[in-house]
Amino acid sequence: MSDSDPKNLGSGFGRIDDHAAGTQTATADSAGAMPRIAVTEALRNNWIEIWYQPKIDLKRKCLAGAEALARIHHPQFGVLPPGSFRPDVDEEGIAELTQQALLATLCDWTMFEEAGFNLQLAINVPVSALFKLPIPRLVAEYRPKSERWPGLILEVTEDQIARDATLAKEIAAQFRVSGISIAVDEFGAGYSSFASLRDLPFAELKIDRRFVLHCATDAANAAICQTAVDLAHRFGSAAVAEGVENAADLQALMVMGCDFGQGVLIAPPMPKERFVELLRQRMSKPRSAAAKPAPAGSQKPAGRVA
Repeated sequence: MSDSDPKNLGSGFGRIDDHAAGTQTATADSAGAMPRIAVTEALRNNWIEIWYQPKIDLKRKCLAGAEALARIHHPQFGVLPPGSFRPDVDEEGIAELTQQALLATLCDWTMFEEAGFNLQLAINVPVSALFKLPIPRLVAEYRPKSERWPGLILEVTEDQIARDATLAKEIAAQFRVSGISIAVDEFGAGYSSFASLRDLPFAELKIDRRFVLHCATDAANAAICQTAVDLAHRFGSAAVAEGVENAADLQALMVMGCDFGQGVLIAPPMPKERFVELLRQRMSKPRSAAAKPAPAGSQKPAGRVA
């Protein structure tokens, strides 16, 4: 298997399920429905865990970064999927959850560095929390003190940015001073104008998974993905494909010039301990055991800090 083979991109991680990660998975109740938990209840009982999904550099064929994702680890139901949070959460609960995820991600970066990888981490931030929390102050106070820290990416969905592009632009400019970049998440699913994107200094354009799926065979999805990749590059930013599930789509994205990819084909979200374990396994793997040596600079920071 050559280094250019898409199946080899995530070989340092493999495909693991919740059992392999040592985590009890959630089960549906007798009615077939998944339990729904209030954010405030999960925070109060310390049920929130931050998991990480690796992001791969599709051009250099190496690990580039990771996205932090909140999970509920319930003592009875096990690990619950993303949709387990109750939809009626208030802004205070959202802000508290976002702050906890932000501080945990800043703390976890040091653990990843000690494993030998300088990763640029990203977290999803609802626009309400983006405006409500003193994010630059929190990052300045809790950021890693290492000079190698590559900064943090905050992902905000396209539709949320479109609601107040002017204010989002002002906040993004303030964030740059603190080493914080903005990524436009779920691009293609919202209704923002190209003009609003032009005025927003974003580091990444993340293509919505609905268009990534079958982009190798669906002409419409392929056209949308290619447009997103070209648009990101014209703005001097990186294009990221979300939800990569099969090798054909991954190969198509590489041909399009997409910069980064993440999805279950490469590696699913996993607990940070499992992620660190896999990072260490990758570092200790004998060079002679690989089909080809790892690309030079594979431990450099990923992404772009706008």
